[in-house]
Amino acid sequence: MSEARLTPLGEGRYSLDGVLDFATVTRVAGKGIALLRRDALVDIDLAGVESANSAGLALLLEWLDVARARGARLAYRNLPDSLVRIAAVSNLAALLPMVSAIDR
Repeated sequence: MSEARLTPLGEGRYSLDGVLDFATVTRVAGKGIALLRRDALVDIDLAGVESANSAGLALLLEWLDVARARGARLAYRNLPDSLVRIAAVSNLAALLPMVSAIDR
């Protein structure tokens, strides 16, 4: 299993890589909350996520809640199909701020 990693790319951009499941999301959750409390604009690319389940979706929704509470802008790029499907089945897809590469 690959740990989840949140890596800074510069100028409010980050990559989230690895596995997003019940065993890994708690280790990366605090890092995301810290950056959302610091940065006003946050863009997270999930292209490196190997696999994800509902715990990964809960993580993204938690970060979204933190961002909205402090008035920060948060965007997700390249969500894995597994997260898109879980969000759609749960009627949560409209809540996720997904952007394409040309939106930056």
